[in-house]
Amino acid sequence: MNNATLDYAHVGFRLFRGLGLVAGFVPYSDIGYSFSSPETPIATDASTTQTITTSTTYGGSGGLNEAYVGLGWKAFRGFSVGANIGFLWGKYSHSLIPSFSEGGVASTSYSSAIKYYDAALRTYKLDLGAQYSVRMTRQDWLNIGVTASIGHKIAQDASLLLFTTKGDTTTYTAASPFDLPYTVAFGAAWQHKGTLLVAADVHHERWGQCHLPAETESGYLPTKDGYQNRWSVAAGAGWTPNPFGKYWQRVQYKAGFNYSTPYLRINGNDGPSELNLTFGAGIPIQNKQNNRSVVNVGLGWLRRSAGSAGMIKEDYFVLSLGVTFNERWFLKYKIE
Repeated sequence: MNNATLDYAHVGFRLFRGLGLVAGFVPYSDIGYSFSSPETPIATDASTTQTITTSTTYGGSGGLNEAYVGLGWKAFRGFSVGANIGFLWGKYSHSLIPSFSEGGVASTSYSSAIKYYDAALRTYKLDLGAQYSVRMTRQDWLNIGVTASIGHKIAQDASLLLFTTKGDTTTYTAASPFDLPYTVAFGAAWQHKGTLLVAADVHHERWGQCHLPAETESGYLPTKDGYQNRWSVAAGAGWTPNPFGKYWQRVQYKAGFNYSTPYLRINGNDGPSELNLTFGAGIPIQNKQNNRSVVNVGLGWLRRSAGSAGMIKEDYFVLSLGVTFNERWFLKYKIE
């Protein structure tokens, strides 16, 4: 299957001395699937002796997007703080549609419960961060940073539409069944000369405290059974042979990996864990030594491992393409 998505759009520039502004757009989540269960025999028609089988088709679509704006302030030499405020919006829909056949021919003679799950969400997102830079030697810098996201309840409802092929219809509503998780991350980056950069970070997401709507014996209600806390670790490196050399010496070569534990619980079992490996290059747009705008090309491999028996394992090859404009648009020139 081939698929293409927009990862992000981001812009940042200086407002005043020591104060910068950023703004951007990024997809926060994405849903897209359609599959059917195998035909399963359930009975035999007494009058025709034909075998009655059933199958269920599952489908889902939608997702959330985030638009954000943020400020970063250099409080004093080597130390900076910042905050982003974002707006999340979007909707999702899931469907569960049983079907029946008799003797291999589709039949509408049997009653089945068809379910549609949907919700439209809108909320805010607040991220905080701090960074400290230390000059270790004349040619080496160490940057240490921490970020945190403030979790909260999302004040929108979810609905379940249940109806049968005989015409009976019922709608259930779960009141405010979603949360954004509290998250915290720590990271460090070492830079040598201007040619080598090595970075790593650890990320923790408190999904175990979040709810989602689910069908229970008491109705369609928020539950905490579908999530668990998540850890992820990432590391990467970038190398530029000579930032002030000839054109091909200024190409930025990059590599990295990311591993994350499951945050989903599926029928009481762990969901899939993820391993991601990426390789790429940042190619200068122009053949100028002072030109810092690049085209980023990357190739990645993503594996989602089955959390338990009966779950599928997924492998993806991802081709990414991005453009970074890093120009001196706001530089004031002086004429002597």
